[in-house]
Amino acid sequence: MNVKIQQDWHNLLEPEFQKPYFSQLTTTIREKIASGATVYPPGKLIFNAFELTPPQQVKAVILGQDPYHNPGEAMGLCFSVPRGITVPPSLRNIFKELKTDLGIDPPNHGDLTSWAKHGVLLLNSILTVERNKAGSHQQLGWQEFTDAVIQKISEYSRCAVFILWGAYAKTKVPLIDAEKHLIISAAHPSPLARGAFFGHRPFSHTNNYLKENNIAPIDWAIRD
Repeated sequence: MNVKIQQDWHNLLEPEFQKPYFSQLTTTIREKIASGATVYPPGKLIFNAFELTPPQQVKAVILGQDPYHNPGEAMGLCFSVPRGITVPPSLRNIFKELKTDLGIDPPNHGDLTSWAKHGVLLLNSILTVERNKAGSHQQLGWQEFTDAVIQKISEYSRCAVFILWGAYAKTKVPLIDAEKHLIISAAHPSPLARGAFFGHRPFSHTNNYLKENNIAPIDWAIRD
């Protein structure tokens, strides 16, 4: 199957593209669109995280669940929204933790592209969703694909940081070689977690780990 994705990722994930589940997944999405469904993010952004963060540049992985399902929000990067879109509550809490942890003031937007370009793979476990239907593509097979992504990073990266927020993200721990990599887990940044997210300082812990392993730290500052 010809999948349009960053070439190094394509080479790494080629076996997945040839599996029956992936063919069925893409066929189902095309059929839904043909029948009138609106699917987010737009097709060219489904693999945006991979385009912005090639495998050899991955220093950290932040794992989300599925894309935002409201118009104009999903951009193929977990937790991120385009400039001009109101910053969602979970991302506001992430910015609060960033301020507490590193003293970095929150930007006036929610576009996390700069993190992606600095080696943070902003990976949703499910890469598509239908408009106004949260979780609508959970059973299509995306988890099998993104589980393979996590395993490939664990296998091929020298020292990476996996940042797992919330109970769902923590189910991915068995996919990661904890002897090779750092796993940071905490409550989900959603306001529904009632503040349990705050205080775990993931950004400084990530950079300290990278520096200890002679890897340049991540620039977590987001410019307006």
